[in-house]
Amino acid sequence: MGFGGISIWQLLIVLAIIVLLFGTKKLRGIGSDLGSAIKGFRSSIKDEEQPEQPAAEQKPQQLPEQKNTAANSDTVNKEKDKV
Repeated sequence: MGFGGISIWQLLIVLAIIVLLFGTKKLRGIGSDLGSAIKGFRSSIKDEEQPEQPAAEQKPQQLPEQKNTAANSDTVNKEKDKV
């Protein structure tokens, strides 16, 4: 006896019928879609559990400063001449 009166042979027959109806490629696609959905659900649950930092505590990202070199000033002068 198997699961609740269903034998292993009956389960194998049902599995074979499902594979014949849908094909292995479609079943593989369904499995990967289901797995990615579960992974996304778990990650969203983890994200909700972590408290977000208030905006005052977040440090703004600083942009790198451009050094005023001769190459930069030459480029700016050439662009002004074009206009």
